[in-house]
Amino acid sequence: MSTEIIKTSQIRIDVHLDKESLPSQIEWDADDADFDGKQAAKGVMLAIFDGLQQNAMRIDLWTNDMQVDEMNLFMFQTLATMADTFEKATNNKEVADEMRDFAHRFGHRVDVFGPDHKH
Repeated sequence: MSTEIIKTSQIRIDVHLDKESLPSQIEWDADDADFDGKQAAKGVMLAIFDGLQQNAMRIDLWTNDMQVDEMNLFMFQTLATMADTFEKATNNKEVADEMRDFAHRFGHRVDVFGPDHKH
């Protein structure tokens, strides 16, 4: 089954490295973004699935000024939105809800919720 390509869009990630080759600054932009210019980021997680090899390849980067509480929030939000992506792609709400429950437990363990949060 072949789909006609009607448009190509690029996402660009610029990683600025310090003298130890560690990310000191991350910027990104995209052709279809709703903003102009590059946006700063403290972390990026990129997963690419190779259909031929049947494996996932990942790039995980974060800047040296990303705080632990920011990483906790980043990981919580990533886990929670992965459940949304999984449900949208597979229509498997039951497993997506299990993923959301795990993300919520993770959020509690790393203290990303305010004191008034109720589950």
